[in-house]
Amino acid sequence: MKAIFLGRKPHSCKALQYLLDNNIEVLAVIAQQDLNKIHWSPNLANFAKTKNLPLITDTELYEALKPGNLNKYSFYGEQVDLVISYLFWKKIKQTLINLPKIGCINFHPAPLPELRGLGGYNLAIYENWDYYGVSAHFVDETFDTGDIIQVDRFKINLQEHTAYSLEQKSQQELFKLFKKVIDSLKQNKKLHREKQTIGRYITRKDFEALRKIQPNDTAEQINRKIRAFWYPPYEGAYITIDNCDFTLVNTAILKDIGSKIHN
Repeated sequence: MKAIFLGRKPHSCKALQYLLDNNIEVLAVIAQQDLNKIHWSPNLANFAKTKNLPLITDTELYEALKPGNLNKYSFYGEQVDLVISYLFWKKIKQTLINLPKIGCINFHPAPLPELRGLGGYNLAIYENWDYYGVSAHFVDETFDTGDIIQVDRFKINLQEHTAYSLEQKSQQELFKLFKKVIDSLKQNKKLHREKQTIGRYITRKDFEALRKIQPNDTAEQINRKIRAFWYPPYEGAYITIDNCDFTLVNTAILKDIGSKIHN
């Protein structure tokens, strides 16, 4: 089996390693390569280099896929079985969606169709959901709307979580789901496909509006926003004073940080 892998964040390195451990040939890796924009380790670009895998940009990939171009990366349709998007942050174009024999599959760190787009962790915490989830789905021309392969939902006390801690929990579950999907493909099993029902899409505008502390927010709402957007080094829930934005932190988070520093 031959694959193209698009990813982001540390767990994408684990997913890529799992492909290699299962003798899946990775034809190319598309990853964020601007180190000034990467706040985590390991990063996928460096990891791909250590494995001597072709590392290219999405621009180079789409250029190589244009009809009539000399295909220097050898991405012929008959060679690519699978395209995998693992926390990839950009919209995938139709030329790449149509390329693989099996399909283009996205691993989404939120339950579908309930939480499309970005900010799933944040919204679930702010709205006090009693469960969360991760999803695998086929990619179509819009974000997070393609046919569902599998959604794994799990109970959780979101009042105990910040966006950061919920992400850590979800990444563990997403990797488990990834392994299940890859194992099914290795066993030549046909993947389940189910059309999505009406869902909820969270835009960047929605995300930023929720992050801001409003004058009429209650103390309870402010605490929920603080937890829902706590993800250093990114700016969290904030208040604006004299045209300056200030990220807020509460006592519970300070105690948690302090315990980790002194242990």
